[in-house]
Amino acid sequence: MAVPPFKPPFYRQHGAIIVVAFVIVAVMTYLVARTFNRAGPIPEVQRPAPPIPEIVKAPTGEPKPPKALAKKISDLGSAFAGRVGIVVRSLEDGWSATYRSEGLYPQQSVSKLWVAATVLDQVDEGRLSLSDMVTLTAKDLTIFHQPIRKRIGSGRYTASVAELLSFAVTQSDNTANDVLFRKVGGQKGVGRFLSRHDLAEIAIGTGEKDLQVKAAGMIWDDRYSYGRTFWHAREAVPVSVRAKAIGDYVTNPPDGATPSAVALALSRLARGELLSKSSTAYLLDLMSKSKTGPDRLKAGLSPGWSLAHKTGTGQVLGTYATAYNDVGILTSPSGKRYALAVMIASTEQPVPIRQALMAEVTRSVIAAE
Repeated sequence: MAVPPFKPPFYRQHGAIIVVAFVIVAVMTYLVARTFNRAGPIPEVQRPAPPIPEIVKAPTGEPKPPKALAKKISDLGSAFAGRVGIVVRSLEDGWSATYRSEGLYPQQSVSKLWVAATVLDQVDEGRLSLSDMVTLTAKDLTIFHQPIRKRIGSGRYTASVAELLSFAVTQSDNTANDVLFRKVGGQKGVGRFLSRHDLAEIAIGTGEKDLQVKAAGMIWDDRYSYGRTFWHAREAVPVSVRAKAIGDYVTNPPDGATPSAVALALSRLARGELLSKSSTAYLLDLMSKSKTGPDRLKAGLSPGWSLAHKTGTGQVLGTYATAYNDVGILTSPSGKRYALAVMIASTEQPVPIRQALMAEVTRSVIAAE
């Protein structure tokens, strides 16, 4: 057999070429490294972030509201030009349909509900009686809406706690409310009631006089209780001072509350969790007789439906309006109940537009029944 000629291994035949290639690669690597070292560290590569997994929230135990109603409430709130919070809370089913329901909104006369509840709480405890008599004098007069002023005149007027409650809740009388407010211990007394019932997101101010003059950048004068004295004095305050004062009030209201807390408090009131059965019925009856705000939530009622409510209205500077509120318990012909809270912290929308929003909230709940 013929033996093929011997061939040396590849590395022996081309060893020189391999060595030269190795040297070239090494030199190029060195030069590239020097180049990057002079230019600074290599920037980190920005890679696309991996998709964030959907966060599954733990169940809160509160059922979801009807989708159509939830969307309607959201649409109403987002279409309104101004800062508005809306809550619809079902007492029987436990769900809430909301729009911007957190954050503090000025209450104004909505806070009269918590004064009235504190009065009735003290009646339940035996510390007060609805038949207790209270004498009011000209020194008790406050500002803005106070129908009881006609009865006081320049002298005095003696009324029962029950009569003062009626003035405060059904007519939103500032003087009657302030007298009751002081009788139950003022800010501390009402604050204790709210704290005891875990209503921490509802605050109470220091009284009508202090609240209103500070919101206008003024200091209280007893003459403001009569005629148009306050209005004339307020017009003399520089616009820049008033603008700052009213802006500060809306930003950090001493009578602030979250719409969700107000709706929850109304729900608990209606279920009898805040007061005795008799006091609960008494307060809800007063709210059902409210004469204020007929064109707000109440304007959206259908036959057979009823509303026990309380309004609140703040001051206006030019076209800038503050604290236009209405809250209450809406009851269907079948007996189903809903706590409603529509609180407009600030807006430049005219009154009819604000009222239309509130009436439409009521209509939306009725349509979803």
